[in-house]
Amino acid sequence: MTQGEILTVLRDALFTCLKLAAPLLVVSVVVGLIISIFQAATQVNEQTITFVPKIIAIAIVLIATGPWMMNTLVDFVNRLFTSMITYIK
Repeated sequence: MTQGEILTVLRDALFTCLKLAAPLLVVSVVVGLIISIFQAATQVNEQTITFVPKIIAIAIVLIATGPWMMNTLVDFVNRLFTSMITYIK
């Protein structure tokens, strides 16, 4: 296995991780921003008020995108195992 092939596998793994984490991170940032605007408008300075809405929003996103995330991860693992078999021969 050459350095180029290893870097290709690492790039594919990193891209897959980013693709899987993106929906959760985007929803978390958007919900946090909305709650921060609400807190600034109402002058409520409670730090723990952001956690429950974020957890609920992330749970909803996980339920909605869970099958897609699983398929993406299974595709990556299949590609990884196929490349491992190719390099072993």
